[in-house]
Amino acid sequence: MTPVAGPDPAGSTIEIRVERVPQLFNMLDPFPFRERDLDAEAEAFIVEWARELPRGAPISIVVHLPPEEALTSEAAGLPDAIRGYFTLRARALSAELSELFRVGRISLTIGIIVLALCLGIAGLIAEPRLESLGSLAAEGLLILGWVALWRPMEIFLYDWWPIAGQRRLYQRLATAGISVRAVP
Repeated sequence: MTPVAGPDPAGSTIEIRVERVPQLFNMLDPFPFRERDLDAEAEAFIVEWARELPRGAPISIVVHLPPEEALTSEAAGLPDAIRGYFTLRARALSAELSELFRVGRISLTIGIIVLALCLGIAGLIAEPRLESLGSLAAEGLLILGWVALWRPMEIFLYDWWPIAGQRRLYQRLATAGISVRAVP
């Protein structure tokens, strides 16, 4: 697999040249052609070029094949196979994002409960009679309570957006215009 010229000057076409259609697919995948996984190198190539394209621009993928290979049934099924692959990857990332938010909600619930317990216990032990020891324990519990909220805040503030961005990219690739061109 070799790039022909990468994205076009308009910034929306990814061009790939291969000698045979199976070069684009994982040969160890036991499923029929239209449901097969793309080869890891082919996926990485397409995804890396797609990241370079303007965000709002529709994506086109042109696969250049030798004339005899471009006329095969495998070549005719190539657009559906590539779109199907990226559709499945986008769905997998949607499921991953849903799972991350589920874990975030559970972590947030646990964190709030731990914070409430720590604040309650800190309020009970921070009595004036136990000035230094009670104050130290109360501060420790307060810190523990806020640390319990660390992971849910990390999920809701930072962890989700790279997954959502990757999903958007795969959704764009799933709707890409894909064509096969015969080149000598």
